[in-house]
Amino acid sequence: MNKGTMPVPMIARYNTTPRAALAKPTDLGDTQRMAANLHSALKQLKQLHLKDADWVGFREVRETCTTRSMRDAKPEANSTSTTHGVMVEVLANGQFGYAATPRLDDESLAKAAETARDNAVQASRWAVHPFTAAQRPPVRTNYQSPVVRGLTSISPREMNALLAEICVKLKRSDKIIRTEATSMTIETETSFVSTNGSDANQKVSLVILDFDATAQDGSVVQRRSGGGRGRAHQGGWEQVLADDLWQRVDLVADQVLELVAAEECPSETTSLVLKPDQMMLQIHESIGHPLELDRILGDERNYAGWSFVKLEDFGRLQYGSRLMNVTFDPTVSNEMASYGFDDTGVAATREFLIRDGVLQRGLGSLESQLRSKVPGVANARACSWNRAPIDRMANINLEPGTSSFNEIVSGVERGVLMETNRSWSIDDFRNKFQFGCEYAKLIENGKITRTVRNPNYRGITVPFWSNLKKVGDASTSGVYGTPNCGKGEPNQIIRVGHASPVCLFENIEVFGGA
Repeated sequence: MNKGTMPVPMIARYNTTPRAALAKPTDLGDTQRMAANLHSALKQLKQLHLKDADWVGFREVRETCTTRSMRDAKPEANSTSTTHGVMVEVLANGQFGYAATPRLDDESLAKAAETARDNAVQASRWAVHPFTAAQRPPVRTNYQSPVVRGLTSISPREMNALLAEICVKLKRSDKIIRTEATSMTIETETSFVSTNGSDANQKVSLVILDFDATAQDGSVVQRRSGGGRGRAHQGGWEQVLADDLWQRVDLVADQVLELVAAEECPSETTSLVLKPDQMMLQIHESIGHPLELDRILGDERNYAGWSFVKLEDFGRLQYGSRLMNVTFDPTVSNEMASYGFDDTGVAATREFLIRDGVLQRGLGSLESQLRSKVPGVANARACSWNRAPIDRMANINLEPGTSSFNEIVSGVERGVLMETNRSWSIDDFRNKFQFGCEYAKLIENGKITRTVRNPNYRGITVPFWSNLKKVGDASTSGVYGTPNCGKGEPNQIIRVGHASPVCLFENIEVFGGA
């Protein structure tokens, strides 16, 4: 029996009509009140005459995360968590020391500052490089995500009903053996003040909606998602509850049924066309991580590996073809890792990492820039109030080119078009890689033809990007993100964004097999 008509097991179905009062954007009121408390604590420090402290900064973070998920239209998870505390950073004896506290009274913050000062003094005994307050320039700015439909504009009951309805619509056939739908909202408020005049606030709202279907036909099992972990944006519900939502749900159901009936992806060296949701992973692993300056300097070798990039490569290395232009850009309004300042208070700006294929600058904080003598960006980021900031990605974007989608495909005699990352593997130097995708189509004589399953491709970073032959125009671009990029000891899970057009690579090794 086809179970696609199964009723939604919820009291109320989701209503796509906006409520009358839901379009009010959030304001910075609570965040600015957080900052007022921090200023009071700074005055207390001045009265204590904290010894050996050349600079003190307070970063207060309050974050609320809500996750809801359904499997086969039945509730699987409904949770909300809130975390709130302050990271105190002190510069003493040329080193930065850290201490965190969940207690927000002046006395507790003063004690944390003393601990951070002591940690800095102890660290100075084994200093690798001396620092000054120049690595913490004062910042005075406010940043707020653009929100149209607020995160609380949809009730828990309505969201559960929506997720259940997505599962029901995905259940197109008895061959579809599992359906899942998940939503996540995150609201983060940050206040940053310092003894040299910093007074900055930001309020970031994130929304994630994903769904997938798994189908089986005999021994063949395939899964297709609505964008994987990549469909994550900054803003309100308007970012994911778009007019095409149900079209995307139908497409996932159609494509997973295509996949279980499809042949294996061929194994050959051929042309490869990647959609933006797979370009996200390609950019992340083979551009973002290898350009982190702390990794190049050796700080990450114990945990997440080194990089094939050397300090002397900046300004010289031909990273890819002349069509390759990559920016660090935390200023894009709806991208997941946009912000006004990083977690050390450095104002965020758009910068070219790679221009015309030539490596220009790294992903490194002011400390890493001083140590490496390589230009960097405002990317010292921490995953929470109880972690010190380290060099991280934010929004790393491949800039659009001039080719339309039809121009890209029509110029391919034989190739494979791949979408949506399924698996990834890359060596400790971020050099040799192998990536798998959920869905693919053959391109034959300039036309998209048959669906193939289990598509994979492999390459080496610089030769791969040197084979970039066409870059799609703005009409082919997509904005994606991921909420779970891991790095550091102790491990920090952080959110990043990637935007890219459709891209054509030539002479790429593709192959089938799960």
